[in-house]
Amino acid sequence: MKQIIAGVLISAGVLYGAEAEQSKGYTQAQRIADMQKMAQAMQDIQSGFFYNNVDIVRDGAKTLKATIVNVGPTIEEITNKDIYEQYMQNGEKMTLKIKRKIERRAQEVIDRFENGDAVQALQAYSKIAEQCMKCHVRLRKW
Repeated sequence: MKQIIAGVLISAGVLYGAEAEQSKGYTQAQRIADMQKMAQAMQDIQSGFFYNNVDIVRDGAKTLKATIVNVGPTIEEITNKDIYEQYMQNGEKMTLKIKRKIERRAQEVIDRFENGDAVQALQAYSKIAEQCMKCHVRLRKW
């Protein structure tokens, strides 16, 4: 009986901790981790091209598609109430548009490379890199 009660209390504590972490929103640390994961995915796609290995390309593109959905404004950016609030709203819309384009192009990389059209797959890869830079230039002011 004591073990059951202890198990329930531990489970409740773990669930409460996970819920509290989610309520914090998207943090800068999470953004950095996602950006690093996406950079590695882009390198994996490129390596797959060089080695003519569809599995590496597919894995890199799938990782990119799975990670890009997480990226967005941090909780600090959303709750910021200074004079740039309007700009941040526009940045959020722009980020959503870029995310959709990256997801679409990543799928195109997979489809084209699997069908033996490496040139078109490489062009789609270049379009992904272009979208990455667009976000970095506009939002991160590079």
